[in-house]
Amino acid sequence: MSERFACKVLGQHRSTQRKAPEAADDEAALTGAIIDWARQYGRYGYRRVTALLRAEGWRVNHKRVERIWCREGLRVPARQPKRGRLWLNDGSCVRLRPERANHVWAYDFVEDRTRDGRKLRMLNVVDEFTRECLCMRVSRKLTIPYYGGHGLRPTRPRRSVLCWRA
Repeated sequence: MSERFACKVLGQHRSTQRKAPEAADDEAALTGAIIDWARQYGRYGYRRVTALLRAEGWRVNHKRVERIWCREGLRVPARQPKRGRLWLNDGSCVRLRPERANHVWAYDFVEDRTRDGRKLRMLNVVDEFTRECLCMRVSRKLTIPYYGGHGLRPTRPRRSVLCWRA
């Protein structure tokens, strides 16, 4: 069987048969060093690990480190999102945690479009403890009165929900 026919059947390029790939002699040691750095600094990616390896004395290319990084299945964990937080001036973070029903409510404005392109606005009020939707106001034009110094407050749905929840 000819080389051309064999490569055509396997779907490989003929040049892949000419030269056998050979691993570098320091591949195992470099892989171990990359895994050690990734284990020690979990938030570092392959670019920063490359810089650490170079500072340690390794002569490595960032593409080689990336190839080993992917081959070993290393990943940087995604950052946790900062949920709705209230920041104070001293740098501390206080978030009101719901302890019972009706303790903490959250509201959200949602906007969508109908098939004919007109806006449809919704105001959803949710109890954080029970995850229950307390109120949903739907309107083409949803306006909330402004109260000086306090910003926008959904007072009308809250009053009706308070009467309903009591």
